[in-house]
Amino acid sequence: MAIPLDYDMLRVIWWALMGVLLIGFALTDGFDLGVATLLPFVARTDAERRMVINTVGPTWEGNQVWFILGGGAIFAAWPFVYAVSFSGFYLAMFLVLAALILRPVGFKYRSKHEDAAWRSRWDWALFVGGFVPSLVFGVAVGNVLSGAPFRFDDDLRLHYAGGLLGLFTPFTLVAGLLSVAMIVQHGTAWLSMKVEAGAVADRARRFGKIAAVAAILLYAIGFAMIAYTDLGYRLSAGIDPAGPSNPLDGNSIHAAGAWLDNYGAYPWMIAAPTAGFIGAALAWLGHLRRWPAIAFAGSSLATIGIIASVGGSMFPYILPSSIDARSSLTVWNASSSHMTLWIMLLVTVVFLPIVLLYTAWAYRVMFGRVTAEAVRTNPDLY
Repeated sequence: MAIPLDYDMLRVIWWALMGVLLIGFALTDGFDLGVATLLPFVARTDAERRMVINTVGPTWEGNQVWFILGGGAIFAAWPFVYAVSFSGFYLAMFLVLAALILRPVGFKYRSKHEDAAWRSRWDWALFVGGFVPSLVFGVAVGNVLSGAPFRFDDDLRLHYAGGLLGLFTPFTLVAGLLSVAMIVQHGTAWLSMKVEAGAVADRARRFGKIAAVAAILLYAIGFAMIAYTDLGYRLSAGIDPAGPSNPLDGNSIHAAGAWLDNYGAYPWMIAAPTAGFIGAALAWLGHLRRWPAIAFAGSSLATIGIIASVGGSMFPYILPSSIDARSSLTVWNASSSHMTLWIMLLVTVVFLPIVLLYTAWAYRVMFGRVTAEAVRTNPDLY
């Protein structure tokens, strides 16, 4: 069977699609996580907390489709990356999954009993279900940028030399806190659009302004650490972009500021970090001026820019090795076969638009603000 797209082009397409899936997850499930993190702070009475929960109640399960699609895409398109990340970061993944399990349980069980202490415990469980994944996802991205302690032997057997505590370094904590600020900012923007005018919306705006400023500062600190430390990696030997996948094919070196090389080679890439800073500033302005649509648009732009800047900075790397440069995984040496990528692309071209259309339809049907009166009188709401 003749494949109309070259192997190197398919690899780049799947690298871009992986970024699209990650951004889709951050834009949709991101505000779910942000709302859960904010729940104990923006809502003080039971009625207010029910109102906050119902801003995400109808859609959070559908939003997690992006998380599943992202994991599936990594497994199928980048099997070596899947092997390293899901085995080396196993305890971190387990921590995230345990926290995520609290969300559906919290949503379903919180209102089953009218005891105030019972509901308060589930509210804090929902907070954990929002805050822990937000932090750990950011820490994971920080570890991707700084390199993971793994290597492949000559038989391509994986050896991982790290542990859970080793994932937390000053840089990865900055990345984790940036992730929390970005997601909380997105959650506050969502709440400002979805809850009725009143105390909850006012508190959300106050937290939103703080989160937007924190996102700008942490993003700038992260860029400074990337520019002036040895976090970056650079290919020291050429790799055939159309050659067979072999994680041992190629070489890398640590180099201070290497993650900024692509911005010099491709100046248009500066659009990503620019969007990150401008989007956060727009979110702050939207909250300040009580423009919820501007706040949400700015928060979405910041999310897209921050995530895109990571991918743009690292290209062609996907997951570098901090202990064996020869084992670093790139777009060119870690993908599935030519045929696999092509078949998966055909499937994606058919089903991804269906997912997008269904998501758009669901949000259109459920468009509108959640009110205290609706929560009080409608038994079907959480």
